[in-house]
Amino acid sequence: MFSWVRQEQGGRNKEGEMYQTVTEGLQSLYTKKLLPLEETYLFHDFHSPALEAADFQSKPMVLLVGQYSTGKTTFIRYLLEQDFPGMRIGPEPTTDGFIAVMYGENEGVVPGNALVVDPKKPFRKLNAFGNAFLNRFICSQMPNQVLQSISIIDTPGILSGEKQRISRGYDFAEVLRWFGERVDRIILLFDAHKLDISDEFSEAIKALKGQDDKIRVVLNKADQVDTQQLMRVYGALMWSLGKVINTPEVVRVYLGSFWAKPLQNTENRRLFEAESQDLFRDVQSLPRNAALRKLNDLIKRARLAKVHAYIISYLKKEMPSLFGREKKKEELIMRLPEIYTILQREHHISPGDFPSVTKMQDMLQHYDFSKFPSLKVKLIESVDKMLATKIAVLMTMIRDEESKQPPAMVSGGAFEGSQDGPFGQGYGEGISAGADAEDWIVNRDKHRYDEIFYTLMPVNGKITGVNAKKEMMNSRLPNTVLGKIWKLADCDRDGMLDDEEFALAQHLIKIKLEGYELPTELPDHLVPPSHPE
Repeated sequence: MFSWVRQEQGGRNKEGEMYQTVTEGLQSLYTKKLLPLEETYLFHDFHSPALEAADFQSKPMVLLVGQYSTGKTTFIRYLLEQDFPGMRIGPEPTTDGFIAVMYGENEGVVPGNALVVDPKKPFRKLNAFGNAFLNRFICSQMPNQVLQSISIIDTPGILSGEKQRISRGYDFAEVLRWFGERVDRIILLFDAHKLDISDEFSEAIKALKGQDDKIRVVLNKADQVDTQQLMRVYGALMWSLGKVINTPEVVRVYLGSFWAKPLQNTENRRLFEAESQDLFRDVQSLPRNAALRKLNDLIKRARLAKVHAYIISYLKKEMPSLFGREKKKEELIMRLPEIYTILQREHHISPGDFPSVTKMQDMLQHYDFSKFPSLKVKLIESVDKMLATKIAVLMTMIRDEESKQPPAMVSGGAFEGSQDGPFGQGYGEGISAGADAEDWIVNRDKHRYDEIFYTLMPVNGKITGVNAKKEMMNSRLPNTVLGKIWKLADCDRDGMLDDEEFALAQHLIKIKLEGYELPTELPDHLVPPSHPE
């Protein structure tokens, strides 16, 4: 797959370590450099459980989150193009637990308690959420081509109104946070008729804070409203999201109807097809970016672990040796925002690297600060060295190896259906129109173009660039676009246009005005009959 071998001392790095794959390199760095820091300063109790081999070796995962009946399970069914074990679909809240849909040679269901003891699956640390969660967690295994490249996590429908007051028996937001840290893509699904963001949904989205780069939004069932309503729905969705996703960038929203049923409103068919292809391309790219994503997550984890070590050691330093410990502990917890500011200045740390003040204050109540470890500079220096040198080498090697042996993109299921053939996106449209016709497609409108051509005073059957420019400028297209059209239409490169070349230029202008892109080279089916190559 990948290899990370610095070519020093016979393929070993300076410390004599050899890594055969990027996965092995990441795992080794974590175990030897970062894990000691995490264990020393109780990082796993405060933030996230320790990573295991399966976390580094697992396939890319996609997490689906949304209110009930927004089409999450149907979306998975649409991608796989077949039912999966444990699947239930209906207008009521049907998926009452988490389902990990993964590849397996034999079709079947593995219950949660068995799943968390399997060292080959990246779910062992979910054991901490107890039986209430594990009884509602299963792994659905099946031999499906899509699942050879990615795994998909289906979640319970998020409840609204009175329903959300019913306790699930486990911390739903914390489970989502756990998955959010480990998956490669998070897809929030909305129904065109269900745009309200309930309190539980809002908490769920906030639990994914810090994973903003992984989040994509799908507005499903968009074919059930007309164009005017769709514009209002889209605006309302963006307004609602702006209140819970606090980022300066606008989140990417994909519109469509993600199930294999006829569209109820076909007026936006082209838009839905383009949006679904964009979403498919995004999901298909996950295997290619998986190593880089794991590297990025390791860097984020290392920065948080460093900050956590500074916080814990500072609290230890401020504690009195004998009397007044409880009073001092209360004072330090109250002063935590001020302590954050002190540490920012002292260690030159960005405010964005610090954990939530409120969450830390709540958790610190349960600890004896006097038993916290003091600052161990060597552990911090080891992580700093990893970030400064080891990670940089690994990042370079990822791209080098990908160029030699690129990972396979997601294929099969819905990813196969519309790639090629007459139902591929853009087939027979724009620049592709006429590709399978026997006659030259420009001939269909050439009589109109000829009328314009002969008003431009051709000499010896050709018009000059000056005369052609006057007519082409009427399209109001930018000079850069018209210049490209001129290059494509002037087939013999003589700086003039004959009647066929002029007709071709007008055809390309029409294509551009209809919203299609121009090619870099003229396709064979558009070459004028009198200008064969």
